Amino acid sequence: MRDIKTRRDLEFLLEKFYQTATNDELIGGHFADLDLASHIPVITDFWVKTLFGEPVYFGNPFLTHQKLNEKAPLLTTHFKRWLEVFCTTVDMHFAGETAEKAKSKASFISNSLDRQFNQDQAQIKTRPQS
Repeated sequence: MRDIKTRRDLEFLLEKFYQTATNDELIGGHFADLDLASHIPVITDFWVKTLFGEPVYFGNPFLTHQKLNEKAPLLTTHFKRWLEVFCTTVDMHFAGETAEKAKSKASFISNSLDRQFNQDQAQIKTRPQS
């Protein structure tokens, strides 16, 4: 297998990822209203910036996920499943330094968003009852 080297590689990866994610029993519902034709170029820009450092993405991923969270809560189990599907998709099609970097960045993003959306809930669950 070859490594992720181009924008086209990322488009391919993301198309494969969304084929699985949109039909996934646990996370598929979060993608129900997603217009893939308009989303793929934007999310590809995000990954081009993240992996290759090219200044082509200027959005705010947190705000996007905040809107999704308002529709239906994004739980820790959702972030874990998203990461699992993403990493599995990478491993099925690519291998190499950039592929590993993509999985590492995805893990960081998943954990970061999970903390932002679920930290208060985790603290409530672990707080001793008075």
